[in-house]
Amino acid sequence: MNIAMWSGPRNLSTALMYAFAARGDCAVWDEPFYAAYLARTGLAHPMRDEIIAAGETDPAQVAAACVAPTSSDKPLFYQKHMCQHMIADMPRDWIEDVTNVFLIRHPARVMASFASKYEAAELSDIGFVQQAELFDRLSETSKNIPIVIDSNDIRKNPEAVLRLLCDRLNIVFMQSMLGWPTGPKPYDGVWAPVWYHAVHRSSGFAGQEGPLPHLQGDFARTAEAAMPYYERLRAHALTRPS
Repeated sequence: MNIAMWSGPRNLSTALMYAFAARGDCAVWDEPFYAAYLARTGLAHPMRDEIIAAGETDPAQVAAACVAPTSSDKPLFYQKHMCQHMIADMPRDWIEDVTNVFLIRHPARVMASFASKYEAAELSDIGFVQQAELFDRLSETSKNIPIVIDSNDIRKNPEAVLRLLCDRLNIVFMQSMLGWPTGPKPYDGVWAPVWYHAVHRSSGFAGQEGPLPHLQGDFARTAEAAMPYYERLRAHALTRPS
């Protein structure tokens, strides 16, 4: 099974990738389209040259690899995708040939985390619009509504939410998904030294988050603009309020 996990930045996405890698029966791929995205946009992200050199810049080749058959020893293939990487000229026809899951997080928490790394962030930088567009496309073309999980729910009760997710994926939940060794991982993207400090110190999911952060200025306005997209997907989350 090829699993595409669609997320935005600062969204527990790396920890969830580690959880699937810890199963032992799952290969993982960290942000497959990142090199192609940087090559096409010209954005000056940290380690831009290293990312482009290490990755595949032809999006058609990336898409083909995303749907490639899995091996007998690793029957699961987990792909950690960033929604903002799917700009207009990225191929999308492959998406219906994989199992799609959407990982969401409250925009205020995303922007508070972003503020520690960037002086400013636009709505297009945090993936909410692109995530909603992909969700809508799959909702229209697939027989079933795509799976949605909220990172805050995972942090409240990792085992319960991962059990629900595995059930929806028709795979066996493994206790090993709840922990991993500290430090860098061989499957980390080359950008890990910039972004993964906190997750490299972790050996499992962090505990429940506190109250929503208070934002000001452009960060507050961007979070407010993202809210309708978040709320639309939140209504379909596995642990949505009844």
